[in-house]
Amino acid sequence: MTHKAGFVNIIGSPNVGKSTLMNVLVGEKLSIITRKAQTTRHRIMGIINGEDFQIVYSDTPGILKPHYKLHEAMMKQVGNALQDADVLLYVIEAGEKPIENSEIIRQINASEIPVLLLINKIDTVDVAVVDESEKVWLPLFEKVELIRVSAKKAVNINAVFDAIMQHLPESPPYYSKDELTDKPLRFFIAEIIREKILLFYSKEVPYSVEIVVDSYKEEETIIRIAATLYVARETQKAIILGHKGTGIKRLGTEARLDIEEFVGKHVFLDITVKVNENWRDSDMMLQRFGYEL
Repeated sequence: MTHKAGFVNIIGSPNVGKSTLMNVLVGEKLSIITRKAQTTRHRIMGIINGEDFQIVYSDTPGILKPHYKLHEAMMKQVGNALQDADVLLYVIEAGEKPIENSEIIRQINASEIPVLLLINKIDTVDVAVVDESEKVWLPLFEKVELIRVSAKKAVNINAVFDAIMQHLPESPPYYSKDELTDKPLRFFIAEIIREKILLFYSKEVPYSVEIVVDSYKEEETIIRIAATLYVARETQKAIILGHKGTGIKRLGTEARLDIEEFVGKHVFLDITVKVNENWRDSDMMLQRFGYEL
């Protein structure tokens, strides 16, 4: 029996639904989903397997203009996704305007990568808006297959899968057939905490926070987790802590409940907040947070 395997990488602007699409395709919640832009900071792989195929999906940060070394590291992950893709899913939001003279699109057109252009969120706009998006975006690509989708409502997801399978190269699997992702458990615990920060806090606070899981100790009846939240300013620390600690208590409780569901066991979660003004431009800190520079 012929076996197919390959890397299917998802790219696009911030907040167009890449993470929702990834989670639907994999069938597991691996990527954070919120209404805020720049939710995804790391390249996250999700693996699905069949008897005769393995698809390694990769969610990437949204394409943006870097303002910090953090952003440069995020964009490096997008560049890596262009380099190793066997199939590329370029996701746009219905009604989204393309960036003029896009370097990403230029690189795509210069490559031989099969590209699926997915117009997402078609359930939120009139058909005319989707039609206009098709007219604007299709001419930008030299060779592309367009599919209209709603990742949130799983519309046309089967069509995306079928198109991927057509382009997937013959290959043995890259990972063990029982693996779901390339990320360790501590990564997902940090992401669960960061998701709550994105949901509970506004303005610049969510974009100024990074999390390190300092310890993970599994005992017979409970898992004890210690995590540190790094922020850029004392004022941000005060906002996260809240009046008499009400903010950090809510954050810890909600994150703990999701972590317990994720690991299937009772959890004791201890969160500490520290200030590091320069973490977004510090090579040492970014490397500690798992970014490739």
